[in-house]
Amino acid sequence: MDIFERIASYRAENDRLAWSGTFKQYIELLRKDPSPAKTAHSRVYDMIKSHGVEDINGRKRYKFFEQEIFGLDRAVEKLVEEYFHSAARRLDVRKRILLLMGPVSGGKSTLVTLLKRGLEQYSRTDAGAVYAIEGCPMHEDPLHLIPLELRPEIEKELGVRIEGNLCPSCQMRLRNEYAGDIEQVKVTRVILSEEERVGIGTFSPSDPKSQDIADLTGSIDFSTITEFGSESDPRAYRFDGELNKANRGLMEFQEMLKCDEKFLWNLLSLTQEGNFKAGRFALISADEMIIAHTNETEYKSFISNKKNEALQSRMIVMPVPYNLRVSEEEKIYAKLIAQSDMNHVHIAPHALRAAAIFSILTRLKESKKQGMDLIKKLRMYDGEEVEGYKEADLKEMQTEYLDEGMSGIDPRYVINRISSALIKGDLQCMNALDVLRAIKDGLDQHPSITKEERERYLNFISIARKEYDILAKSEVQKAFVYSFEESAKTLFENYLDNIEAFCNWSKIRDPLTDEEMEPDERLMRSIEEQIGISENAKKAFREEILIRISAYSRKGKKFEYNNHDRLREAIEKKLFTDLKDIVKITTSSKTPDESQLKRINEVCARLIDGHQYCPICANELLKYVGSLLNR
Repeated sequence: MDIFERIASYRAENDRLAWSGTFKQYIELLRKDPSPAKTAHSRVYDMIKSHGVEDINGRKRYKFFEQEIFGLDRAVEKLVEEYFHSAARRLDVRKRILLLMGPVSGGKSTLVTLLKRGLEQYSRTDAGAVYAIEGCPMHEDPLHLIPLELRPEIEKELGVRIEGNLCPSCQMRLRNEYAGDIEQVKVTRVILSEEERVGIGTFSPSDPKSQDIADLTGSIDFSTITEFGSESDPRAYRFDGELNKANRGLMEFQEMLKCDEKFLWNLLSLTQEGNFKAGRFALISADEMIIAHTNETEYKSFISNKKNEALQSRMIVMPVPYNLRVSEEEKIYAKLIAQSDMNHVHIAPHALRAAAIFSILTRLKESKKQGMDLIKKLRMYDGEEVEGYKEADLKEMQTEYLDEGMSGIDPRYVINRISSALIKGDLQCMNALDVLRAIKDGLDQHPSITKEERERYLNFISIARKEYDILAKSEVQKAFVYSFEESAKTLFENYLDNIEAFCNWSKIRDPLTDEEMEPDERLMRSIEEQIGISENAKKAFREEILIRISAYSRKGKKFEYNNHDRLREAIEKKLFTDLKDIVKITTSSKTPDESQLKRINEVCARLIDGHQYCPICANELLKYVGSLLNR
């Protein structure tokens, strides 16, 4: 890539986006496409939709969030549908502050940052174009130039809605510079930018004694009062507060409930009426979405204070819990590690999964459903099938506790411990045991964990270790079975012959003696039991396999070893059970002979080539599994 060519291309794109004309020309532009006249809420919703929406089992998944927000699909769907979509349709929720409430490091700030970056990019597209009165400190909607009396018929003609009035600065300029001739008022296209303070603002509370309301609403420029003679002259006022600058877009109110009450009072009028009071002026119109975030403790303290009832009624509270899916938690850790300069350290397969299992266990609540333990619940939440439970059971568990996911270990703690393990010594590869050890060592240093919680978390580390043991044995099992691929296929074909005879009430013919025999029930059950098929369920399972074979046959395809995941797993487990002694001897031998060494090298090569292991963690895995099998 030619760096300077790319910079030149970016500059050319900025030039292309630039548009400047008169208000009359802007009206002609709206006749062709009224979308620039949309509200800030509509702009945010359209921006989210522009990235695509998927319908998965009746639930909507918004692609805009999927690169940064993991495991919060249900919370995001509720947020988009109940707030963004409704507000975009001008329903009354647009007159509310959106308050994201959830535990620390749960993704609230990331979500708001995504919206801000998304708006910046969207304003550079034709669909997200924003036009403003040139020189207006609040990037005013040009349609505010139209007198109130004329608005109804013009709205009907253009197919738009006009809300709000000119800011004091534009009112004066219209009189002085344009002599009231609104047709000649200059209009320009603006690109929303947090850095340039155009359409995106951020307010963060500080010491109440030093915080000034001017940070929100702007302030008097005392150096110009002698020149203009009055504090009510717009030229003597700086319209540079966050509410001014966020007009036409979005304002993030960080840790809103830590603010002094007088700051929050300014939001009452803005949310309900779309305007706010600043200086010695009439109410100033503002079209902006206000998004605040806070944690659960501060929110409970806020709603317990009766003085806050007026503001509380003007809020839409959206819970943002921790992710409860192991596979999504892995993605969070992988993303955070990828942002570091530690890419030279190899992360062994399942290392992050072990950490994720521990984290999710701390966030789950015990289900009242009979026979359901935390591990089964964890697997079902992650999309795995658990025998004896159905989709209805999953939905019931997801609504069993409204506050599930609002407590537990946060991702920040886990990534801190992983970082601590990564940085130690000359580490070349980090495996699951390294990660779990680091998490365990850090529990004593965690300031908010009680003694009882520590004991519970130590138990979860032990459970995560057991889950990793299962994964480790399975990984080695697959690698060894690969060396016995032909044996697996032979066992597979033998099983199919037997179940076909069983289901058809027929016999099978011995390939050596040519005599007819009854189906080998012991063989079939030894395979089916590997994946928990009960005696009562065996007939249905065998018939399902035959139906699958028939379906393949009708399409002119052969039913292969890899075409049925559960059956393949059963065959591999059965073969591995039969080979266990070979595996045990091979992996635990301190001085392997030539044939054992050859097999170890084959298995290591398989782990490296097919499962993303490096030579270090492949050898460590074999040794570890050998020790497990010898217990």
